[in-house]
Amino acid sequence: MSLLSKKCLFLLREYYRLYRPKGYLFEGSNGGKYSTTSLRKIFYRALQGSKIQKKASLHTLRHSFATHLLERGTDLRYIQALLGHSSSKTTEIYTHVTTKGFGNIRSPLDENDDL
Repeated sequence: MSLLSKKCLFLLREYYRLYRPKGYLFEGSNGGKYSTTSLRKIFYRALQGSKIQKKASLHTLRHSFATHLLERGTDLRYIQALLGHSSSKTTEIYTHVTTKGFGNIRSPLDENDDL
């Protein structure tokens, strides 16, 4: 289970209309599903074309997705479900990655204006 953006859905519909895939939405050159090796090659070719200098892998996309959700305030339990983690401990690794929003956190002591 994952999220599908409205923008991506529009592009996927266009792709489907043009290519009319038979069994899989994205099929290899001989039909059927892409191999892991083919996916890696496609990813690294796109990475080189993007001029991004950081080391990255397909797993980096998953990691970035989770980190962006967390930075946007998505509850860790929802991220856990989207990533298919059975343990919340696995999902908690993403909490150390981002410090975005720390400046907006208020101490509970500051909630009471009586002081």
